This record gives sequence, structure tokens and C-alpha cells, in this order.
Amino acid sequence: MASQAPPPSKPLKVLMLHGFTQSGPLFHAKTRALEKNLQKAFPAGISLHYPTAPIRLSPTDAPFLADTTAKASNDGGEEQETDAWAWWRRKGDKEPYTYEGMEQGLASVAELLKTEGPFDGVVGFSQGGACAAMVASLLEPGRREGFEAMYPSGGMRYPESFEADTGYVESTVHPPLKFAVSYSGFAARGTDLYKGFYEPKIKTPMLHFLGSLDTIVEEARSLALVNACENSEGRAVYHPGGHFLPSSQKAYVSALIGFIKDVMHNAESGHMKEESVEDMDVPF
Repeated sequence: MASQAPPPSKPLKVLMLHGFTQSGPLFHAKTRALEKNLQKAFPAGISLHYPTAPIRLSPTDAPFLADTTAKASNDGGEEQETDAWAWWRRKGDKEPYTYEGMEQGLASVAELLKTEGPFDGVVGFSQGGACAAMVASLLEPGRREGFEAMYPSGGMRYPESFEADTGYVESTVHPPLKFAVSYSGFAARGTDLYKGFYEPKIKTPMLHFLGSLDTIVEEARSLALVNACENSEGRAVYHPGGHFLPSSQKAYVSALIGFIKDVMHNAESGHMKEESVEDMDVPF
């Protein structure tokens, strides 16, 4: 069902996080149809920002990259570095996985939030979808206490890169996001190390797209992320495809547009109510 909410009255700014072995420019190229549809749907303006993750991958990180490197070597006369990047490297053959370099990946996002923000929301694909949920979680009020509560039992510390240089413990580098979207994303589960991201549950409104034929990210891993979010009912959308982002199919683009319109309308309405109360000459 299409959203009845009007589009926001102000321009939107969205952070776009690519998947494992991709780059910002490649993710941008793959989502140009989505970008055009969003620009039509939000006449006040919407800008999508596509950073590249900080960890350069080699053929040993993903076997299929070896073929790409070999082809580049044969075509160009000398071996070229692959243009494949990641927010972290997964360690282990089965769950629970650990994520090497996660601090570096999150720190690069924190720097983007500081230098290019503020952003209204974040959209991520695959590893970027998992990262989008983590970023939304880290910016929520009280999240640091959750991490600190988990630390004695083996949880990670709240990332220093997300702490603001204000002297206030509760301050973060960026205000809470208004929304997050995950395409083929997942939760880091099966270990206490990453529980701070998901306990308590993520409050930021989040929409999840899952491919019914996805063989890269198991459905259970994606559903673990859905279940880690508050008010998740009705926010898991299945498309009849595999591990990709449906950027031009009308039904799934409409679901994204409707979700953003709803959360932004609620955010703007709440802000207007707060302002009207502040303007009232009443004794409280």
C-alpha cells in the first residue's frame, strides 16, 4: 500500500554504504535508477552520498577477485590492484563470525558523519546493510551504556570514533538518524562481542529488503537483523531475486519511497509539535 504521507518539505541527505568487494562509485553506478526515482519522489531534493570503505581487498580475501586481477593483468600488460573494498573482513568459516578491521570501517563512517553531515538516513547493501544498522544503533541515545554493560561479559567497547569531542559522555559525532534501510543485510550474531549493537533493540526506524533466492546471505542472518529492531512488523520486504538491490522494480522502489515519506513526515510532525509547545506562553 502506497504511503499517504506527503514528501518532506526540506532536502534529504542519505549515506549510501556499498557491499563487500564493491566501492562507492560502483555502488552509485548500480543504483542510478534508484537515485532517479528518489529524485522524482522528493521534489524538495534528495542527495545520495557514496563513500568507499577503507579496507582494500586482495584476491586472497575473495577468490573470485583473482580472476578479475588476472584479466586486468592480461589486458593491460601488468597486474593491477583490484578496486574492491570492505568495511571489515570476516573471519571464520561459520557463525559466530568475527569482523577484523571493524573499528577502522566504523571510524571512516564516523569521519564522514562529522565532515559531510548531517544526514537524514543511511542505506546499505549486504555488508553495507549490516554496517548501516550498526551506525544507526551507535547514534542512538543511551547506546554507549548498553555497550559498557556488555563489556564485562566479552562485548566490545563503544567505538571511540563515535564519541564527540565535547567532554560529554553521551555526546556522539552526529545526531540520531531518522531512518535506516538494509538490502540483503544481516546481524552479527552468535557471539557476545557485538551484542551492544542490538541490545537493547535498535529504535531507529529501519526497512529491510530480502531476496527470496539470496544464496550469499542466509535468510536467518537477515531475519536476525529484522528481529533486532523495534517495531519491525511489516518492515521486511521480500523480492523474488537473489543477492542484489532491486533499484528499478516499481513495487520495491515504491516501498522504499513510502517508508522514507512516513518516517520523515513523523519526524517533521514531531518537530513542529515541539516547536509549538516551546512557543506557548504556559507555566511549565
